[in-house]
Amino acid sequence: MTTRINLIANPRYQKSGTKSYLHAMRKYRFSPTKGGPYFLGTTMVQTGRQFTNKPVGGRARLQQVLQKKSAVSDQVGQVGAHDVQNDSMYLAEVSIGTPAQKLTLDFDTGSADLWVWSTELPSKTLSENKDHTVFDPTKSSTFMEKNGSTWQIKYGDGSSASGTVGNDNVNIGGLVVKGQAIEVADILSAQFAQGAGDGLLGLAFGNINTVKPQAVSTPVENMISQSDIPKSAEIFTAKLGSWRDTDELDKGESFYTFGYIDQDTVKAAEAEIYYTPVDNSQGFWMFDSASATVNGNLVSRTGNKAIADTGTTLALVDDATCQAIYDAIPGAEYDDDNQGWIYPSETPVDKLPVISFAVGGKQFVVQKEDLGFAEAKSGYVYGGIQSRGTMDMDILGDTFLKAIYAVFDVGNLRFGAVQRKELHQNISVPSESS
Repeated sequence: MTTRINLIANPRYQKSGTKSYLHAMRKYRFSPTKGGPYFLGTTMVQTGRQFTNKPVGGRARLQQVLQKKSAVSDQVGQVGAHDVQNDSMYLAEVSIGTPAQKLTLDFDTGSADLWVWSTELPSKTLSENKDHTVFDPTKSSTFMEKNGSTWQIKYGDGSSASGTVGNDNVNIGGLVVKGQAIEVADILSAQFAQGAGDGLLGLAFGNINTVKPQAVSTPVENMISQSDIPKSAEIFTAKLGSWRDTDELDKGESFYTFGYIDQDTVKAAEAEIYYTPVDNSQGFWMFDSASATVNGNLVSRTGNKAIADTGTTLALVDDATCQAIYDAIPGAEYDDDNQGWIYPSETPVDKLPVISFAVGGKQFVVQKEDLGFAEAKSGYVYGGIQSRGTMDMDILGDTFLKAIYAVFDVGNLRFGAVQRKELHQNISVPSESS
């Protein structure tokens, strides 16, 4: 069987460039190389006793966490839950268990866990976050607890989600994955609790799954082993549209497919899908990206790698490439307060540069309308492409992925892309909620 699942725009999404940048910092634990209030610092942490959420009784150790420096007093403090943007712009409806319980999940090619909000969470967490649908394992006749297995996702700001594991049937757009490992949350720190969806469905490779003592297979790995999708098409694809595209032929629709490539989308692109090999040794969809172009001028980046991450909204690249990009926009500057590159909101389309990044040996152009991510300060827009700091790979998130139709070919370990065509570039500055 094959399936297509439509994505819905996250209704609670608030656009903020700095918060989205911070989300990427905590996910990938990189230190910024440019100025700004946020940085990765070392702090003493009490681990607490196992299976309690009390911060005492365990061992103390040094941990790298995100910290924030006050612009006024130079005092350093912890990063609050309100500082970080939960970065899911797109959500998908997935059903779990028998009878089916519908949850709205964030599909993320940058992680490999399928975790959900559950009735095991403390009543305080549930009462403070009533707009979540919560999975109740006791109400599913097909749920089987996986004794002794636990999971924990920890981010660089000290926030974490953790719990127990069970197996159940997961229905993704009509395709049922039997006995899929479900990571049931029983503790969510404040930052996680503020997230938009009811959990996350990881589409990276299983070698970065966090279940212990033994990692579990991801939904896509199970689709393959259970022959839910054809041997000839062990793939999934992502088309990320935008509110900016409502006047395009496809009305800005967004979807994933599992087990097939949407030929209408390829046909509309009037090009062949280009493939490049993927290195999955670190669990990511990583490929060579040894160059970029800015207005046709080549930026050579020998040996550079990039990963395709649907769970990050921005595109993060090296500082030299950022500099070349924003040098080409009149009035653009790096702004310490926003911890990012910004440029004048009134910049007309013809003054925005044509920027492309290599996927393997082929360049793919970022839509000009996605160069501006959100309002930064009066008269300025926060750029959709920012610095990757101390990381040695690019994170090509939604800013880049909206420009292509992406094919994640698990069976042949390759990443495919076709440049999407758009008739109009809608560069109006997005409001917070668009």
